[in-house]
Amino acid sequence: MTNFISFPGLGFEFEINRIAFSVFGKPIYWYAIIIAFGFLLAVFYGFSRSREFDVSDDDIINMLVFAVPFAIVFARLYYVVFNFEPYRNNLVEVFYIWEGGIAIYGAIIGSSLGALVYCKLKKKRLISFLDIGALGLMIGQAIGRWGNFVNAEAYGRVTDLPWRMQIGYAACVHPTFLYESLWNALGFAILHFYSKHRKFCGEIFLLYVFWYGLGRAWIEGLRTDSLYLFGTGIRTSQALAALTLVVSAAILVYKYKRIKSEVKR
Repeated sequence: MTNFISFPGLGFEFEINRIAFSVFGKPIYWYAIIIAFGFLLAVFYGFSRSREFDVSDDDIINMLVFAVPFAIVFARLYYVVFNFEPYRNNLVEVFYIWEGGIAIYGAIIGSSLGALVYCKLKKKRLISFLDIGALGLMIGQAIGRWGNFVNAEAYGRVTDLPWRMQIGYAACVHPTFLYESLWNALGFAILHFYSKHRKFCGEIFLLYVFWYGLGRAWIEGLRTDSLYLFGTGIRTSQALAALTLVVSAAILVYKYKRIKSEVKR
């Protein structure tokens, strides 16, 4: 359960036990702790800015009751659908989520659907939840990727760049977990300040989709553990990132042009 990870070009070495501690003999993994920390930080951030998005703290809590289960189910479903072969002869293992195998894009899709269900049932405005939720997602994603570091996963192909990462005695690789963490942290910082001057409801969510799609489309191309689109050579998350990038960009351009034309009247 111990991973030896180093950054030879930077002079950093780490010996990391994936298990943080045990409770009644059951291991508690650092991965779960890091994900939980990112989630809680995102929630508290949402509380701090809820009024700016015309959302109450109670609304956030109630929405999460719907969104979190959807996020977990779809994160697992996305992974299994595009990596079905290991489960073909033992379908019950599909439910063994504690053994690993989830995908962030599935969680994003699931949480958005969960928010939609909540808003439909409670007659709330979905777009406000998507805007503030996008900022929370960037926090969660920036922190959550460090769970991949602890697990020594989500890395890229071989490289000799100064910041290369080495796991054990294997070849040095791109630390793609770090690329995505920094990309989301930068995106959050930009959108945090810009959101105070947003031009229309839904703009922050669209900018998040654009920003994340732009980074993921590039970073996914470096990874060696990608899920592929039903046996093709197409990386599922890379294709989805490119698609959402284009769609969100088109909607943003349309909205900005419309706002500009209305100002001229």
